[in-house]
Amino acid sequence: MTPGTISTGDGPGDEGPAVADLRVVLADDDVLLREGLASLLQRSGCAVVGQAADAPQLLDLVRRVTPELVVVDIRMPPGQSTEGLEAARTIRQEYPTMGILVLSAHAEVEHAMELLASGRSIGYLLKSRVRDVREFLEALQRIARGGSVVDPALVQELVSVRRRADPLDVLSAREREVLELMAEGRSNAGIGRRLWVTEGTVEKHVRSILAKLNLPETDDDHRRVRAVITFLEAR
Repeated sequence: MTPGTISTGDGPGDEGPAVADLRVVLADDDVLLREGLASLLQRSGCAVVGQAADAPQLLDLVRRVTPELVVVDIRMPPGQSTEGLEAARTIRQEYPTMGILVLSAHAEVEHAMELLASGRSIGYLLKSRVRDVREFLEALQRIARGGSVVDPALVQELVSVRRRADPLDVLSAREREVLELMAEGRSNAGIGRRLWVTEGTVEKHVRSILAKLNLPETDDDHRRVRAVITFLEAR
């Protein structure tokens, strides 16, 4: 299963830099993992423009070289708690369009949901996912194009928890299917292939889902992201 991507528009497009065009900064105190990622990205054509071993060094580096994408461990020195996450928050505030991929050893629901709610070009993956080179590079590509990536393990953890009040009751069975496939990271075209319907039909379902969940388009909120978050929280 590939990393789930939550698109921040009405459907992911092909615009945006390819992986080979990305300028990337890596931040992880595990030197072997960091160097391994650097080697992988460089072989794929990325420009690794800097590496950091702690959160203060990461922030300084980002401000100096302004990369297009930052890959950061959630737990970093000096405290080994959530320094990487806090650095990601600062980067998002200072550089709203910069792509951020946070890596974690475990599926931490609260942290992941906070990241996804912050908008475009954001990702949360387990470190174990890096072993699949193709999936990892696809995740970077999606983030670079403005999408959001959520690890399948997190989706599974969230859907296993059911809540009494289900905001999804307003959706038809087909709309629930479409929304679940959205949460798995499928584009409208991919959903159409899975359900054996046209992409246009999927787009109509998506518009209906957004309307029924009372998610009007605004300047600050990304409706597709919010719809998937509603789905995850309701399961």
